[in-house]
Amino acid sequence: MVDEKPGWTFLTNHAHVLACIAEEPDIRGRDIAVRVGITERAAQAIVSDLVADGYVTRTRVGRRNHYAIHADAPLRHPLDRGITIGDLLVSLGKLKPTSRRAGHARVRKDRSSTG
Repeated sequence: MVDEKPGWTFLTNHAHVLACIAEEPDIRGRDIAVRVGITERAAQAIVSDLVADGYVTRTRVGRRNHYAIHADAPLRHPLDRGITIGDLLVSLGKLKPTSRRAGHARVRKDRSSTG
């Protein structure tokens, strides 16, 4: 069975890329592209956007990149005021909440989960 890409989705490619990084902080750009259904160049551009705007930090480790998400960073749209990246990723099941601080979810990756 071949997965068909829907005509539209509720989340943007930026949210999908962020979710990939949350699931696998050492993910390669080509793997992000395959999972999201975009080109590798588009995946790299989105990661660069996320880094430039302070949502993700990229650190070079050998020949690979390691990414860290800034869970306290707010979503960008005015309707989402008060919601953080961490809140979004927790609601998507990509991160587990660890505690509440300043009204926002602090999150950590649960490395023991398999899903």
